[in-house]
Amino acid sequence: MTHAHPHDHARHHGHAHPHGHSHGSTSPHPAQITHWSILRMTVPARLSAALAVSACLWAVVWLAMR
Repeated sequence: MTHAHPHDHARHHGHAHPHGHSHGSTSPHPAQITHWSILRMTVPARLSAALAVSACLWAVVWLAMR
């Protein structure tokens, strides 16, 4: 016994935009204001952030090994 049921492939594959867009389908998304960006950080600030992230990851590894 077979039965038919509708499929909305656009909804499952991300082609439908229920919230609507104000730009055309061929144009990129408009720029949005960012509150934080690693590209705006100075080199010493980037290095400090990288060291902090590295220290946190090593802390996770150390705690997992205990």
